[in-house]
Amino acid sequence: MKLEEDREHQSAPTQTIHTSSPYATSTETPEPTLEPTLSPTPTPEATPEPRLPEGFVYVKDVIPYIHLDVRYYTDKNFIGSRIDGYNAPVAILTVEAAEALKKACEIFYQKGYIVTIYDAYRPQKAVEHFVRWSEDESDTRMKEIYYPNLHKSYLIGNFISSKSGHSRGSTVDMSLLDLEGKEVDMGGYFDLFDSLSYYENSKITDIQRENRKLLREVMVECGFIPSNGEWWHFRLDNEPYPDTYFDFDVE
Repeated sequence: MKLEEDREHQSAPTQTIHTSSPYATSTETPEPTLEPTLSPTPTPEATPEPRLPEGFVYVKDVIPYIHLDVRYYTDKNFIGSRIDGYNAPVAILTVEAAEALKKACEIFYQKGYIVTIYDAYRPQKAVEHFVRWSEDESDTRMKEIYYPNLHKSYLIGNFISSKSGHSRGSTVDMSLLDLEGKEVDMGGYFDLFDSLSYYENSKITDIQRENRKLLREVMVECGFIPSNGEWWHFRLDNEPYPDTYFDFDVE
């Protein structure tokens, strides 16, 4: 969804929506450790990893036990196909954002949770892909899952814009898993274009509300600014590139 730092609450027709992710599964998650893991020494035949711009890191290199569920590398997203610029299922952030997220992950783990990431750095070409899709009103194959209460023409300008804070490299879309790999129930799911995605929503249960509160409180404690319009969206307060929108590929 997008995809703005925070958006005004928009009204939407009332309709019953499934509150759990359509892709939710109980995954086997390796026992996490807060100690860094050593990478094997590369052999001469090994393919070198793509070089990132200075100031950026792979999240897994900083937080080896984090769980990645990079939706825009797959067809499990509101467009229904892989998004431009996503060439690998990896998450990239600025050094500062990754270090702040590491602190949050340590707190969550002490509380019995593992962070799962849906999206992190997002190239500008991906944002442009979103815009092109939103202007094609004939493509509504994912409507039932992601925008059941809205006409597609309403998305541009309200949920999708020509710029995204993700392209600055210090914003992350995320949720929590328990230590067995089961998704924590937040009420609604990532990229749902609906008022159910607003942090404050009267339709969610007390347990879902408490889960959202936990997610938000820890992230704020670690230096992130939450979104009122997307419970999963967090931007580093003191981001290092507040005016720069990058376009290198996720690979």
